[in-house]
Amino acid sequence: MPAALSVRRVESKADLRTFITFPWTVYKNDPYWVPPLVSMQKHRLDQAHAAAWEYMEGDNFIAWRGDQPVGTITAFINHRHDEYWNERMGFFGMFEMLDDQEATNALLETAAEYVAAHGATALRGPASFSTNAECGLLIDGFDDLPVLLYPYNPPYYQRLVENTPGFAKVMDQFSYHLTLEGASQSPKLQKLFRITDQNSARRGITVRTADPTRLAEEFTLLKDIYNRAWERNWGFVPFSPRELDEMVAEIGKFFDPEMAFFAEIDGKPVAFLLGLPDMNQALHRAYPRPGKPEPIALLQLLWHWKVRPKITRVRVMLMGVQEGYRGIGVEAAMFIRAHQAGAALGWHDADGGWVLETNTAMSRLVEAMNGRAYKTWRWYERPLAPAPQGDAPA
Repeated sequence: MPAALSVRRVESKADLRTFITFPWTVYKNDPYWVPPLVSMQKHRLDQAHAAAWEYMEGDNFIAWRGDQPVGTITAFINHRHDEYWNERMGFFGMFEMLDDQEATNALLETAAEYVAAHGATALRGPASFSTNAECGLLIDGFDDLPVLLYPYNPPYYQRLVENTPGFAKVMDQFSYHLTLEGASQSPKLQKLFRITDQNSARRGITVRTADPTRLAEEFTLLKDIYNRAWERNWGFVPFSPRELDEMVAEIGKFFDPEMAFFAEIDGKPVAFLLGLPDMNQALHRAYPRPGKPEPIALLQLLWHWKVRPKITRVRVMLMGVQEGYRGIGVEAAMFIRAHQAGAALGWHDADGGWVLETNTAMSRLVEAMNGRAYKTWRWYERPLAPAPQGDAPA
């Protein structure tokens, strides 16, 4: 008979360590999980210093059976989301579980109670902690390593969430897989090259790479275009200035200006595409874990990245085209330039995502290059009746 179940808020340093290190228990026999750096997880949860917590409030909870943790969750309110969308939405994230339906029900109910007590009328997730970071529950595509900054979870998570009363799908988002060989063999590609060249000349579309001597300005330009381009996309929340600073600090360590593109029309920047080397291929070999000195993991990461390179794919992480410039060939011009750069830099594979299931235009463009949807992440939502203020779970 299983030990009695309890759910408790993270209160102490020992609790926080249990919360952060629990995934190593969940994934100990999973050959595809890519463990994060412990320091990055600590920073993500640091409400005093992480940029996202400037506009969020939340609590972390652990489900226990006796003295053994069996699941974790963060329940939070994203005030920036609510202001932007005029909603009262609660979220859950940092969701990790052993295969335990009772514990899943209890953790999700605790999250629902927390956000309802803070005025939320629905609970949505998983998100850690917005569409600008890891979000969605992986429901297909479990047979290879997750790409840089994608969430990963065991297949049974879908069953656990969907068997929890009240939760239903609200949105799917896809990731596309492309190969240089496959794109080159596409019967539509050469036609696309020709049409795009003609269209770009006629419309004054040019594509340039990022200027490595002006990276701070280039990232600011990227943020401005991104915030304008995505402003009506489902679930989007604009980058804050501090979030941009964090992103620059995080991805700037392995940013390649040759895989960052700006599209301009008559000299005016209207779109961008950002590709990043898939550091997960190197991180998986370094395999950071609790008890392993992080400098050793970082040296191993550097070895597998630069000394004996193991990275063969790139993630097209961010892309945006401003309203008024979509559907006139800007997207195709950037994709073709990225294809050419990838071939010159020796990339074999590319991953493109996220793509919302409603973005059929982008899906058609990727499929024209022999790309295929190979992973799906699902968002869930449960309607709530707001609880009286002050009734947050203890």
